[in-house]
Amino acid sequence: MIKAILFDFNGVIINDEPVQMKAYQEVFKAEDIELTEEDYFSCLGMDDRTFINTIYERAGKTPEGNKVLEISVAKTKRWRELIAEELPLFDGITDFVKKMAQDFALGVVSMAKREEIEYVLERAGLIDQFAVIISSEDVANCKPDPECFLKGFNALDSWRVKQQHLPMVHSECLVIEDSPPGIAAGRAARLKTLGVTNTVSAAELREAGADAVTANLNDWMPESARRVFV
Repeated sequence: MIKAILFDFNGVIINDEPVQMKAYQEVFKAEDIELTEEDYFSCLGMDDRTFINTIYERAGKTPEGNKVLEISVAKTKRWRELIAEELPLFDGITDFVKKMAQDFALGVVSMAKREEIEYVLERAGLIDQFAVIISSEDVANCKPDPECFLKGFNALDSWRVKQQHLPMVHSECLVIEDSPPGIAAGRAARLKTLGVTNTVSAAELREAGADAVTANLNDWMPESARRVFV
């Protein structure tokens, strides 16, 4: 029976994959590198450092000095500007998070920077709903490596124990993901996986091994999760 949920961030809580792509496109253009939509979406699950190095490699170039850090900082600055007026949260995600928090311990596991995650959750009034946050700064390997979800599971389990709950087993923790690398990472961590079709098709999520797939998270109630993920 499910006792905890680990949420991906980009593509699950905030609908900002197009925003991230636009910010990167503008920054890379200054480096005389064209970033196509295909390039961007083929790199889902990567942290900024891995993504930037990958795009440079595909362009046949090498980032010199502190260029990777400079581009990452510039991207985040532009991303903040693009979402300054209105957060592009997915419809119903606020209600979904709050109703799930009533029954389960919640955490965020993402390859985004911690500053980006906390900035959005604070603005959305959701920061207090999550007991733990695992960001790109907390791991050495990005998705589909399971490191992030293993750390997320251990952190959330420790938090629950401090709240006087019994320890969890891996099958009692659900991962919610929108990308095949994320689903693969969750499965490799021996966790249950729910794919949401915000970014790729249901077929792609099932092919990656999702235990279940949905088009709308807000259709789910705590009891739904308990029934499906036994």
